[in-house]
Amino acid sequence: MIGNAPFFVAMLLIIIGITGMLTRYNLVRIIISLTILESGVNLFLVSLGYREGGIAPIFTGSPDGALMVMPTVQAMTLTNIVIGLATTALLLSFIMVLHRRYGTCDIREIRRLRG
Repeated sequence: MIGNAPFFVAMLLIIIGITGMLTRYNLVRIIISLTILESGVNLFLVSLGYREGGIAPIFTGSPDGALMVMPTVQAMTLTNIVIGLATTALLLSFIMVLHRRYGTCDIREIRRLRG
């Protein structure tokens, strides 16, 4: 029913995230692009573990031979979300320090003012 649509959307999000990280000069926009990239990776992981007609792996009263979705990729995705949140918080705190020191979030200005 859903076919390959999640994979295409995941690749689109990954491409948007990488493009934003490479073409923007504002540090906050780079962090937003990194978050979009992480969302694309999470969608890709969840799409890998999907099985048509599968049930949640936490349901213990399932009949024998019932098809379940893969719990490994769900655990990896949850771990990726936690790590992504911590990374984003750390990077935003670095941006706050840089903004206090240089008065801007533009990479070009920070490089110019550094010397």
